[in-house]
Amino acid sequence: MKTVVGSHDILFVTLDTLRYDVAQELAEAGRLPNLARHLPGGTWELRHAPGSFTYASHQAMFAGFLPTPAAQGPHPRLFAARFAGSESTADGTFVYDTPDLVSGLAEAGYRTVCVGGVGFFNKRGPLGSVLPGMFQESHWEPEFGVTSPTSFEAQVTRAEKVVADLPPEERLFLFLNVSALHQPNWFHLPGATRETGDTRATHAAALEYVDRHMGRLLDALSSRRPCFAVVCSDHGTAYGEDGYTGHRIGHDVVWTVPYAHFFVDEAR
Repeated sequence: MKTVVGSHDILFVTLDTLRYDVAQELAEAGRLPNLARHLPGGTWELRHAPGSFTYASHQAMFAGFLPTPAAQGPHPRLFAARFAGSESTADGTFVYDTPDLVSGLAEAGYRTVCVGGVGFFNKRGPLGSVLPGMFQESHWEPEFGVTSPTSFEAQVTRAEKVVADLPPEERLFLFLNVSALHQPNWFHLPGATRETGDTRATHAAALEYVDRHMGRLLDALSSRRPCFAVVCSDHGTAYGEDGYTGHRIGHDVVWTVPYAHFFVDEAR
């Protein structure tokens, strides 16, 4: 990352609430064409989330603790604050002297921009302002939120405008929290209703919806210069497994998440 920071734009996408098993099944079935062509080997890496719900997980990830590979470590991190004795800071790690990655990249000359999704990014109160408040520029509107059937395409449209408005010489760190996977997601599956509610199948349909618009986002971010992208879930969610529904619980479907990072070449 020492060679990436400063030379590439950086995109960080959290597919909020996305389960690993659903993401992997869709990738293997060819139902995520836009994402799968960028995934190493066409598959997601299985990792463990740093938190069981959005706020906790993003606080950790913005501190440099991305989801952890599901094997014994230590695992070298991409980004880390300077911290004496850190076993996961390696020679290639981008090390910053600020409390979090966002301000670390700002100090390195990046324009830091947040396009929020779920309620922890809506800036409607003190708690919803903490995470977007880390960025130099942040965006949220109801159309980006969990109740909007067109949330991701609206977020991508805003991201495209952010890219278009930025001076060509300025580096960009764009963070986008995708709300479409989060409950409610029943409206993404034809035939589902509010009464039938959210299911594992509607969760999968929401991911297919996101994939249909992911190409636009990646094209926009690679239009100025090569881009380094991190795409992952912050936590999963339960749909009745062992009697559980939702997240902020210690169940495997919550702690196990899909992860990928990759380069997107400059558009020609």
